[in-house]
Amino acid sequence: MKIKKQHRKKKYLHKLNRKRMHLKLKNTGEVSCKVIKEAWNPKKTTCRNLREMGLANDPNKVISIPNFKQEKLHKALQIVNNVESDSEEEKVVQKPAPKRRVAEQLEKDAKAPRERRFMLPKGQVEFITYLLDKYGHDYKAMVKDKKNYYQETWKQLRAKIKKFMGIPKQYGEYLKARGLLDKEEDEEELKKQAKALAMDDSD
Repeated sequence: MKIKKQHRKKKYLHKLNRKRMHLKLKNTGEVSCKVIKEAWNPKKTTCRNLREMGLANDPNKVISIPNFKQEKLHKALQIVNNVESDSEEEKVVQKPAPKRRVAEQLEKDAKAPRERRFMLPKGQVEFITYLLDKYGHDYKAMVKDKKNYYQETWKQLRAKIKKFMGIPKQYGEYLKARGLLDKEEDEEELKKQAKALAMDDSD
């Protein structure tokens, strides 16, 4: 006796928009890069668009990983066939990409200097400003301070202070709060800074 299969009754879901779902699945998303978006041709495939711009869809195909075994085999075949160099082989000359400017623009944007957005935490800034107010640039005296809970060395503290001084926004606020931003530095202050810099260079 055969077992009768029970077929589940199909229900039509009115809440689903099949057309919208199909378009959503088919859609590859918008191009966020402005330079690529301007040069993009929707009538062409992704690979062709990128190839025309001088870009690669798959970097493994463009820059292949060197294979030691294949190189040795190629050299062995050259010796067997008495081929002295690769000059006799036909070299495939690739045409320059018609939209090469896109790749050049992206490369230029990547090399352009960017604004530093790194900021130190509030607690660390308070600790550094406390040390600067109390000891100035005497890093070795900072080591013995009671607030140096993590027992950081003078070189570690110096690196932290240098990092803090390299952030214009936070260091500028510190100088402004202490009234050092518009104040003319006297001779003693200049000597202290020169001494601190000399100590930094010696280490």
